[in-house]
Amino acid sequence: MRNQIKKFLALLFAVFSLSILTGCGAGNKQIISGGSTALQPLVEQASINYMKMNTEKIIMVQGGGSGVGLAQVAAGSFKIGNSDIFAEEKSGIDAGKITDHKVAVLGIAPIVNKKVSVTNLSQQQLIDIFTGKITNWKEVGAQDLEITVIGRTAGSGTRVNFDKYGLNGATEVNGPSQDASGSVVQLVGQTPGAISYVAFSYSSKPGIKALSIAGIKPDYSNVADNSWKIWSYEHMYTNKKNDNKLEDAFIQYVADDKEDLEALGYLQTSEMKVDRDAKGNVTKIK
Repeated sequence: MRNQIKKFLALLFAVFSLSILTGCGAGNKQIISGGSTALQPLVEQASINYMKMNTEKIIMVQGGGSGVGLAQVAAGSFKIGNSDIFAEEKSGIDAGKITDHKVAVLGIAPIVNKKVSVTNLSQQQLIDIFTGKITNWKEVGAQDLEITVIGRTAGSGTRVNFDKYGLNGATEVNGPSQDASGSVVQLVGQTPGAISYVAFSYSSKPGIKALSIAGIKPDYSNVADNSWKIWSYEHMYTNKKNDNKLEDAFIQYVADDKEDLEALGYLQTSEMKVDRDAKGNVTKIK
């Protein structure tokens, strides 16, 4: 009974303290930034560094996928919605109500279980595998092993970009799917014959390996000039109705954090030699 009373008093104190903080304006110094799991490692690291320098500010980072990020920032639940896709590419999102901030570029690579002997595929072979026309690795010159295609859930911006630029808009075969990049890596590493796709920042994890396409390696020197076409801008969206200097300052910090960008497997937007819009149109800029 005494322990229950102590727990109740502790809970009451926590609620009371939170109400005081909120009343003093702490809520105005809090940011919830959520959405893309591909962008999540960068935002998490940036938030840690940013809060060390700005101790009065609180930044909470969540995943959930690009669709969640866009929907929640449009609704006002997130201060920042992280996304691998343009808001215009997501049905049900009013892009006119939110502001786009491009903070980085992300390469996306097909990955396989490390024991699969193939290292390179043509784009047509890639399409045929993900659409179910090729079902055994021996059909592309590897060992006699059934292919298991592991996809991403419908809200994944990584899936949108991979299907659009890696599969030329083809529809992936139905099969096991994951909603987070880390879960994809784990499942591919544990499943003989598995193939999937992840951001470059996840592609060198244990148990998996990234594939080249038509002899082109998945690296940022090839992304920069669009030789490697499976890439996306990383967006941090804010709600136009709720825009304020706190979110803008943190977003600018993320975009300028070159050291963490490179260490975690992203590219600064200023390094790109081309630009690409929501429709996929590419323009040379350098």
